[in-house]
Amino acid sequence: MTQQETEGPTGVIACQVRRHRNGEIATLTDQIGQEWPVALVFNGISHAVMMATPCDLDAFAVGFAVSEGIVANGREIQDIEVVLHDGELPHAEVHLTVLQQVFAQLKEKRRALAGRTGCGVCGIESIGLLDLTPERIPDTGFLTRLAPDALAHAARHLPAHQALTKLTGGLHAAAWCDASGAIQYAFEDVGRHNALDKLIGHLVLKRINTHEGFVFLSSRASYELVRKAARVGIPMLATISAPSSLALALARQAGLRLVSFCRENGYVDYGTV
Repeated sequence: MTQQETEGPTGVIACQVRRHRNGEIATLTDQIGQEWPVALVFNGISHAVMMATPCDLDAFAVGFAVSEGIVANGREIQDIEVVLHDGELPHAEVHLTVLQQVFAQLKEKRRALAGRTGCGVCGIESIGLLDLTPERIPDTGFLTRLAPDALAHAARHLPAHQALTKLTGGLHAAAWCDASGAIQYAFEDVGRHNALDKLIGHLVLKRINTHEGFVFLSSRASYELVRKAARVGIPMLATISAPSSLALALARQAGLRLVSFCRENGYVDYGTV
């Protein structure tokens, strides 16, 4: 796989604001998280337009392609090019070249899933087209090697990996943690599913074993996050906020351990079965 490196946005913009507090008004410079339309283009045909923070877009596109089942692995992606467009409405295109047989399958899938979006549900034509059968995650023994304080460790150190959130207060983070809870990689985005796709894409690009670690998310646990994690065999998903009923159901089908309300002093374990 080849990639074209492109210098791009920082993820934030400066904005003059007037802050009202305790009856006083102050003019300040605020930092706002960037949100751009990002077109994901496969072999010259646009497949989806996502609203995302325009950083780490190569990883985002690879993660989306893998976690949405467009490609089975990174070896099916031959080339990636990120194109940034300035103007009144800044936007980006990520062009992926995939194997011809993969592209043929994608065109067939597009006929059945017109209007598909990143939430995994919006825009499909019938309930029967929902993809609610997650892959079963192989048991590599990772969960037995998980340190008792791994989640507390991850919760304690995640803020140090949220540079854009510290500036803006408005982005989600997805972090990859080892068995001790140490954060190895972290990505931020205005969308929680985008942050996870960026993380998954990075793991794929770096050929990291996705069975030997867990994901810590600064969000709730929703359907599409569990579905994406299960597709690449991640054994545990930990979140700051609550799970949804469908997230819980899919996690149990996949054998994925789901833990939520994660804090330094505790968490709620929803199990794997």
